[in-house]
Amino acid sequence: MLLPFFTALRDVRVPVSPKEWLHLMEAMDRGVVGPGSSMAVEDFYHLSRAVLVKDEKHYDRFDQVFGQVFRGVERVGAGDEVTADIPEDWLRQLNERYLSDEEKAEIEALGGFDELMETLRKRLEEQRKRHEGGSKWIGSGGTSPFGHGGYNPEGVRIGGPGKQGRAVKVWEKREYRNLDDSVELGTRNIKVALRRLRRFARQGTPEELDIDGTIDGTARQGWLDIRMRPERRNTIRVLLFLDVGGSMDAHIKLCEELFSAARTEFRNLEFFYFHNCLYEGVWKDNRRRHSEQTPTWDLLNKYPGDWRAVFVGDATMSPYEITMPGGSVEHWNEEAGAVWLNRAVKQWEKSVWLNPVAERHWRFTASVGLVREVMEERMFPLTLAGLDSAMRALAR
Repeated sequence: MLLPFFTALRDVRVPVSPKEWLHLMEAMDRGVVGPGSSMAVEDFYHLSRAVLVKDEKHYDRFDQVFGQVFRGVERVGAGDEVTADIPEDWLRQLNERYLSDEEKAEIEALGGFDELMETLRKRLEEQRKRHEGGSKWIGSGGTSPFGHGGYNPEGVRIGGPGKQGRAVKVWEKREYRNLDDSVELGTRNIKVALRRLRRFARQGTPEELDIDGTIDGTARQGWLDIRMRPERRNTIRVLLFLDVGGSMDAHIKLCEELFSAARTEFRNLEFFYFHNCLYEGVWKDNRRRHSEQTPTWDLLNKYPGDWRAVFVGDATMSPYEITMPGGSVEHWNEEAGAVWLNRAVKQWEKSVWLNPVAERHWRFTASVGLVREVMEERMFPLTLAGLDSAMRALAR
C-alpha cells in the first residue's frame, strides 16, 4: 500500500533513499504511528516527512505527492477495506488549524462537519465514475457539496481551484507552498540569491567608525585616537538587460521582483530594455523607446569587460529574429540579433541569460536553443535554484 508513495516521491525528485524508507517502516513497526485502521493520517504525515525529507525546499513536492497518493487510496471502491479508513481525523485536525471560529459556527449551522464528512464517505463508497454537473456526486461544475468549479454554500473542494470561496474544507491543503527551490518566490528571496554575487571593498569618504583601529591606536598612543574608515560596499558592477512586451507580458510580476531586488543589492547597476533579442539599440523608458534609444555600440564602448551582464527574457521568438538581418518584428535590423549577442558576450565574458519559462519547456522552442548556443549554454531558469547557479557562474 505504501510503495506507490515511495516511488512517487522519487519520481518528483525528492531524494528518498531505501535506507530512509526502512527507517520509516521501523518507526511504524515500533508503534510510533499506530498501524491499520487506528493510524492517524496526520501523525503519519508528520512522521514520514520528518524521516524522509532532508531539506525544507522539498516540503512542497512532498505535500503534493502525499495528497495525490492518499487521495487515490480514499477513492478505492466499496468492498475494499481501505475505504473505511478515510482520514476523517486528518480533515478534522486541518479544520481546527485553518478555520476561524466564525467559519466553524457557520458550518455547524449548515448541518455540521460530522454530517458533511459522513456524506462524503458514502459518496466515495458509491461513486464509480467521473461526474460533471449535478447536485449529488463528486464532480465539477455542479451544485454538489463535493468537487470543484461549481457552487454550494457548504462543501468540500476536491481536485481543482475554487471560485466562490465557500468551501468548508479544501482537500489536500499544502502547508509549505513557498519552500520549493524550483518555484519563483518574492523579492526578499531573490535578494538572498543575488547576494552570492559580491565583492566587497572600502571606497569613498571615511565616515564609518573603525572600532578595532580606534582601540589599537588608543593603546599605542596612550590617548583616545579615533579612527574612521570608508563604508564597506559591494563593488560588483552589473548590466541588466530586460526583454519587454509580447510573450514577456506573462512574466511581468516576476521580472518586477527581480528588478527591485537587483536595484537594492547592486549599488553599481545599469539597466536597459530590449524586445525579443538584442539589436543595435536599447532604451531606458518604454514609453519613449522609438524616440530615445541608446546605441548598443555606445554600451560596448562605455562599459568595460569587468562588468557582469544579465539578460532576462523568455527567448521565445521567430528564429529569423536571431539569425537574419531584417528579422526583427518591429524594425529593419541591418545585422542579425546573434551578431549583437555575440558582441555582448565577447565584451562581457561574465554574462548569463535568465529565462522565466520553465526549463522543461525550452527544448520545444527553436529560438531558445539558438540563444543558449550564443550564450555558450549560460542560460538559467528564473527560479531560486536557477538564480543561485547564475550568480555562481558570474562570480567565478
